[in-house]
Amino acid sequence: MQSELVDHLANSIEEQWQEKPNRSFEEALNIEFKKFGVFGFMDVVEKRQVVLGKKYNGLVWQHFKDFFGVPKIILTIAMTLLLFTFIKLSFFKEWILVGFYILLLGFTFYEMFKNRKTRKERKKLNEKKWLFEEIINQYGTFSATIILPINLLVQLINHGDNFLNNDYWILGISFLFVLFSLVLIIVFKIIPSKICIYLEATYPEYKFEKL
Repeated sequence: MQSELVDHLANSIEEQWQEKPNRSFEEALNIEFKKFGVFGFMDVVEKRQVVLGKKYNGLVWQHFKDFFGVPKIILTIAMTLLLFTFIKLSFFKEWILVGFYILLLGFTFYEMFKNRKTRKERKKLNEKKWLFEEIINQYGTFSATIILPINLLVQLINHGDNFLNNDYWILGISFLFVLFSLVLIIVFKIIPSKICIYLEATYPEYKFEKL
């Protein structure tokens, strides 16, 4: 967040100097502070959050598409067929899906708890904050995706005979659960593992902060 404000101030001061080259830095800085005030700068941060939020969503989508290209599509198909076979051969089809969902739920809360603990430890070090890093660590709008399959599970438990005795339904449900799993893997594992790359691409000065 600090970086976004500094960048905005620097750009605004440069614009002033283009119009009035003799204006001092202190004078230009005071003009910007008076122009925006506290709430003005909050508006700048909020707009930047929207932009970076869209960028984060784009990263998730890009990684998601990768699982439908060679060679990762093989993994996607294999996971779908494995889950399909497991459900089809089971006498407790509904509860297989419930158990699978509970595993994903446990994975989600574990990763969120671990991330929260790491962020608290880093906060004590008083390191510079980066807005895009905060968005990545808060998983954008994807942290709530864990609740999406609940309605589907309720329907399957109540009307399992109508769905889980049909191979096409089982295949479709298996595919949906695999897609859901991929999103969680992307959000909690893949993107955080590449956070330095994304921050360097967003903030050219980031690499110098880490030297």
